[in-house]
Amino acid sequence: MNLLGKRETQIYGNVSFEEYLSHLKLSFPTVALDYFQSNVEGELINALQQTTANAIVLNAAGYTHTSVALRDCISGIDIPVVEVHMSNIAAREDFRHESLISPVCVGVISGFGLNSYALAIKSFIEK
Repeated sequence: MNLLGKRETQIYGNVSFEEYLSHLKLSFPTVALDYFQSNVEGELINALQQTTANAIVLNAAGYTHTSVALRDCISGIDIPVVEVHMSNIAAREDFRHESLISPVCVGVISGFGLNSYALAIKSFIEK
């Protein structure tokens, strides 16, 4: 995610998440949005365990398919999590078809680019 807007732009586009976050904050002015990004699995787990958020929108990127520890963390916190992917992972390489975290998330949004995040936020607001 730290390379969003630079890496594989044909899949992920050329807008950084920081740029898109400004758009999200304007689109959802009554929602307090925090953002955390790390390439380190343990830092993601620590952030999830320490958050005081009411809901979490999580793009676990490659950890989606590999991290039992992240799955256990999500399962162990009492905060609803929506799994988000910008690309349609079901239409990509076979190894991306299995998500270890989906069964412990309240939902999955995939394939709508950066708009996947807005859809996840809307899902929490409309509940």
